[in-house]
Amino acid sequence: MSGLLDGKVALVTGSGHGIGRGHALELAKQGATVIINDLGTSLDGEGTGKVADEVVQIIKDRGGRAVPDFSDVGDEEQVEALVARAYEQLGRLDIVVNNAGIVRDKAIWNMSVDDFDLVMRVHVRGSWLTSRAVAQRWRAESKASGGPVYGRIINTTSGAGLLGHFGQTNYSAAKAAIVGLTQTLSLELASIGATVNAISPGGRTRMSATMAGAAPAIEPDERAEDEFDPKDPSLGSPVVAWLASPEAGHVSGQVVKALGENIQLLKAWSPVASVSNGGKRWDATKLGVILGTDIFGSRAAGLRVGG
Repeated sequence: MSGLLDGKVALVTGSGHGIGRGHALELAKQGATVIINDLGTSLDGEGTGKVADEVVQIIKDRGGRAVPDFSDVGDEEQVEALVARAYEQLGRLDIVVNNAGIVRDKAIWNMSVDDFDLVMRVHVRGSWLTSRAVAQRWRAESKASGGPVYGRIINTTSGAGLLGHFGQTNYSAAKAAIVGLTQTLSLELASIGATVNAISPGGRTRMSATMAGAAPAIEPDERAEDEFDPKDPSLGSPVVAWLASPEAGHVSGQVVKALGENIQLLKAWSPVASVSNGGKRWDATKLGVILGTDIFGSRAAGLRVGG
């Protein structure tokens, strides 16, 4: 039985555990050769390990094809070398799933600059570096052939980035930035035929397990495929596989939430209310009533503190 991704080569960053591992297993199931990228660090980005080898072995035991990679996605030279190796050893790189991430949660008054910078480095810089590396390759291929290329980038956002979450000014900012990255990349890569989308997945992962009272993490390979658990972090992986497939060539610049049994298309920052001043400059002293009634729907419109 053929899969959606037969003959394709995919890179999944941060695919040693949880959501990324689920994506890698699903892409391999659909016929792709998967590069399992993972430094093997702790959740806060410390240390290294060989967890990528474990995922590669799982895929091979299931009859799939995979290779390990231990590059740091926040390091420009390592990312460039990673993409070069994909082309040299596997002949191509069709799909990039930017999933790597860490957390360093603290309220902003307790968060250090290093806590902020490192989270941004992995999530945002890492996604940007891998995207730039493949975009440069794909553009060169398109110019050489005079036609479109097969290219798919799937980035990872989250509810924290879309709605905010206490104690995560670094993580939320990173995940919101990834939406902007996705939408802009989709515009820039449209002319060469590549698509760029984002997924907002969920599940019981190492990250969620750090929260007070949270249940232990679930690794996607620990349960049978027909066993449904709404907290399984791999439930969004079929959506990633579809977005990476030829069937999704018309979909780009979208944010899809895949949580439990539900798939939702998300649209943010669209106007929900508006007022106009007829070409005149607004008077700040009169905005209270106008914004309170016509924009915010305040019950006590026009009242000012101390007024």
